[in-house]
Amino acid sequence: MPPQLQAALDRTTAAIKQFTVAQRTLAVIGIAGVLLGAFALSSWLGKPTMSPLFTGLSGSDASAVVDQLTSDGVKYQLTDGGSTVLVPDSALYSERIKLAAAGLPTNADGGGYSLLDDMPMTSSEFQQQKTYQRAMEGELAKTISAIDGVETATVKLAIPEDSVFVSEKSDPTASVFVRTKPGVTLSVDQVQAVVHLVSAGIDGMKPTDVAVVDATGEVLSAVGTGTTGGVAGQQASDYEARVQASVQALLDRVVGPGKSAVTVTAQVDQTQKDTTVEQFSATPDTPPLAQSTTSEEYTGSGSTGAAGVLGPDNIAVPNGDATGTDGAYKSTTEDTTNAVNKSTEVTHAGPGAIERQSVAVVLDEKAAAPLDMTELRSTIAAAAGIDETRGDTVAVQAVPFDTAQATAAQDALAAADKAAETQRKDDLVKQAAIGAVVLLLLLSVAVAMARRSRRARRTALDLGELPVLGEGGSRLGIEGIAADALPELPPAPRDDEPDLVTRKRAEISALADEQPAEVADLLRGWLATSGSGRR
Repeated sequence: MPPQLQAALDRTTAAIKQFTVAQRTLAVIGIAGVLLGAFALSSWLGKPTMSPLFTGLSGSDASAVVDQLTSDGVKYQLTDGGSTVLVPDSALYSERIKLAAAGLPTNADGGGYSLLDDMPMTSSEFQQQKTYQRAMEGELAKTISAIDGVETATVKLAIPEDSVFVSEKSDPTASVFVRTKPGVTLSVDQVQAVVHLVSAGIDGMKPTDVAVVDATGEVLSAVGTGTTGGVAGQQASDYEARVQASVQALLDRVVGPGKSAVTVTAQVDQTQKDTTVEQFSATPDTPPLAQSTTSEEYTGSGSTGAAGVLGPDNIAVPNGDATGTDGAYKSTTEDTTNAVNKSTEVTHAGPGAIERQSVAVVLDEKAAAPLDMTELRSTIAAAAGIDETRGDTVAVQAVPFDTAQATAAQDALAAADKAAETQRKDDLVKQAAIGAVVLLLLLSVAVAMARRSRRARRTALDLGELPVLGEGGSRLGIEGIAADALPELPPAPRDDEPDLVTRKRAEISALADEQPAEVADLLRGWLATSGSGRR
């Protein structure tokens, strides 16, 4: 081992041996903490960034993908219950290409139009129709599964066969089963999106011919009626919350926050109606579209014979008037077709119309004292969109509010804030104390190591046996330095030190520790004096 390295190792070993048990314990703890921190930091820095390779995998596909990754020696992680596989970013695209070449995952292209690729040429017309229907069902199911919150989806189509009789033709229908992710509920807009997505993908299908059912068995959209059940109630709840928020915001500015309460109840019509209105109106300034006139005229001589007049049961009445006539006849008929305006209006009323709503407002009696309740009621009715013709009502009442709970809640919040502030201060004090202790320990260790290192650098000199000076002897002197200027050794009691030489050596060692520079100069003077005497 090189001398420099051996000397450094010896100094380090000597410094460690000078440590007390407490200092050694703290040093070991500090070194262990530094090593653990360095290991954790290196592990975090060396951990690769993971990205999803595939999501929404079935159990068989996930197993096949994991086997392929294991054979390739690629690290992976499984999330979302095993349906999502994560791999490092460096191997993401290369593994996708390898898995695609191996035909994995199988459900990526399964069930859609890929069914038509394997159809044999000898398939019957029935097989072709059913395979095409299965392909459409698979494509619609994959599209619906891409909606946020939907885990899996299944679509079943009921497409009637073509018939030459128009009266016997029926509309196609569809049923959709959706399984949502845990804790997720489909909103009204999402259900409507599923309905319109399926109806627009099938020729001749209406949105009202699509039924949507979730995994809990709740009917979200029924055939013929549209959205029903919980979705219909959600429409009413959304409308009530919107009106309540607008009225509450108005009252908070008028009477102040916490001094009013608003409740809105709405009845939503879930029926779907189609109305057709035809109106006709004449245009007097427009010439007629067609006009025709027919005239008939006959001329002949009258009868001169006595014919009499027929009575009841075709019996001639005696003495009847038999006076003859001239036999003339004339008739005129005029037919005119005027221009008439025709307007046809078709109205499709979907579900969601408000049939009736009621708004109840309660104000704090003290806050409502300076207000005009009649004007305030009119303002609330305008903000809530009240229509009295359909039976909407507004009730406004001023009552004394119970502020005990609000005061208790405010006190609890103040106490929680105070406790949090106190805890924050205590944490700061603890952190400062820990930091001060650690800093003090580090300074103590640094000072101790510096002292041990300085002592280790001193050169040990063998002074031999020093001569004992008597009482009348002179003190040692150095050239150029007066004897009185030299430091005196501290006296020591003679009864405690039986050996005078040992006592002197101890005093010289103590003086060398306290005043090393002066002792070094003294030694140099001794050496110079002894050298000159020998010469």
